[in-house]
Amino acid sequence: MTTVDPELLIHSDASDLAFSAASRLITAIADAQSTGGIAQVVLTGGRVASAVYGAVAESPARVEVDWQRVEFWWGDERFLPSGDPERNETQARDAMLSALDVDPARVHPMAADTGQGAEAAAAAYAAELEAAGSPTFDVLMLGVGPDGHVASLFPGYPQLAVTDAAAVAVHDSPKPPPTRLTLTLPTLARAREIWFVVSGEDKADAVAKALAEDDIPAARPKGENRTLWLLDEASASKVS
Repeated sequence: MTTVDPELLIHSDASDLAFSAASRLITAIADAQSTGGIAQVVLTGGRVASAVYGAVAESPARVEVDWQRVEFWWGDERFLPSGDPERNETQARDAMLSALDVDPARVHPMAADTGQGAEAAAAAYAAELEAAGSPTFDVLMLGVGPDGHVASLFPGYPQLAVTDAAAVAVHDSPKPPPTRLTLTLPTLARAREIWFVVSGEDKADAVAKALAEDDIPAARPKGENRTLWLLDEASASKVS
C-alpha cells in the first residue's frame, strides 16, 4: 500500500470541480494510453460525477483519447432494473458514454435486477473482472457519502471485512435503494490512482474525518501511486 500522503485540490464550487476533474480525467486516460495500452477506468455515481461526465463529453480535449481503448468499470451499483435513472450505469451512459466512440465490449456495467438475485450478480461481476485479468485500474473514481461510505461500503457493514471476493451484494442499505452491488476494499485498492470527487457542505464532516484517518470507509482506499481528493470549498470547509 502506498505511503504517499493524499493530495487535496480545492475548487471554488461544484461546477469548477466538475470541469477540472473532467480535464484531469481526459489527461489521465491519454497518459495511460501513451504506451499503447488499454486504459482502465472505474466510474462512480452521483450528481457531481454526472457533471464530470457531462464535462468530458463536451470537452474539445476529448479527441486526445482513443475511446475505443478504454475499459470502463463501476465501483458500485444500485440493483435496479436496466435503464432506471437511479442506476450509476444509466447516469454515465446518458451524460458521457453515449456521446463518445466507446467500444461496447469494453463497457462493463454491473448487472441490473432481472430476478437473478444480487449475490449471483456480484459473483458474475467478480468473474468478469477475473476474465479480464483482474486489471489494475489507472483511475478509480469514488464519491463520499455524508456518513463516510464509499462505493456501497457503509460504516459498520460486514462487506467492509470481505477480502476473498472482488464484488459483493449489499442488503438493507441505509440509503435507498436497499439492495446494491459493490467492489470490495481489496479491489478498490487495485488502482494506480484513486480520486475522491466530492462536493457539498453535507459531505464536509465525512471529508474531514477521512483525511484525519478516522475509522470510516472513506479513510481506507489508497491509490498505489496517488490518492487525490478533488473537492469544492463547501466539502473542504472542515478540513484542518
